Amino acid sequence: MIQSFLVFIIAGMMLIGAEIFVPGGVLGVIGALSLVIAGILGFTIFPPGIAAMIAVGMIGLVGIVMLLWIRIFPRTAIGRQMTDSLDLKDAKSADDSLVILVGKTGITRSPLRPSGFVEIDNRRIDVMTQGEMIDTDRPVRVTSVEGNRVIVEAAPAPIS
Repeated sequence: MIQSFLVFIIAGMMLIGAEIFVPGGVLGVIGALSLVIAGILGFTIFPPGIAAMIAVGMIGLVGIVMLLWIRIFPRTAIGRQMTDSLDLKDAKSADDSLVILVGKTGITRSPLRPSGFVEIDNRRIDVMTQGEMIDTDRPVRVTSVEGNRVIVEAAPAPIS
């Protein structure tokens, strides 16, 4: 009986810990149920005074483990890979140099379906149309820039 009590405690802790790696809530709920079953088993195995202390100890142990997990896990090698520890001090906003492209014309270097590449002033630019499909080697004109998105439309062929 004591072995099953210990198995439920260990399984509950491990399942709650595994919830971090496999999100979705299922493992956490099963782990919590395992701890509840361990508590019930504790009250059937041990005398009432000891069982109450074990129940309080289990609650405290879960709290301590969660606190340590929150404090220590992000600093481990696996934690650094799984969490985003960067702040926004190095973040960059939209590329302001793209705004100067509005009104310029270029040639498609890939089919725009609706996105692709255009060459403007000997510079390869990732662009998008408003939904139209444009074949390769066709003239286009930049109509707008929205953040990092360059919007183009088909342009009439230049008169030679």
